[in-house]
Amino acid sequence: MTKLLLVEDHDELSEFLSRRLRRRGFEVVIAADGAAALARAETEQPDLMLLDMNLPLVDGWTVARTLREQSNGMPIIALTAHAMSGDRAKALAAGCDEHHAKPVDFDLLLTQIDEALLRREEMEH
Repeated sequence: MTKLLLVEDHDELSEFLSRRLRRRGFEVVIAADGAAALARAETEQPDLMLLDMNLPLVDGWTVARTLREQSNGMPIIALTAHAMSGDRAKALAAGCDEHHAKPVDFDLLLTQIDEALLRREEMEH
């Protein structure tokens, strides 16, 4: 089973996404802030991270950069309310593999998850 780490500090969105992702067959681990995200990424070894960029304690930009500096090959999809020109490039520069603007388009998010996991699998072979 594919394990996702969902990092989201808004409880309603976290519950909504985790419930829908579990229904699609994913195992979902949740972190509500950036510090917990870094700890869970290490202990849980998820296959992919869905990362809110505006988090308490440690922001998503720092989480992404930290994981990349550790040579962690886990795909990261930035979940952000930032949909302005340049925000996608900023997320990619921080170490994210993809950018998804809120409000969440669940079908698009599933496509992005599948594509990111496929790219990772191809790189490992």
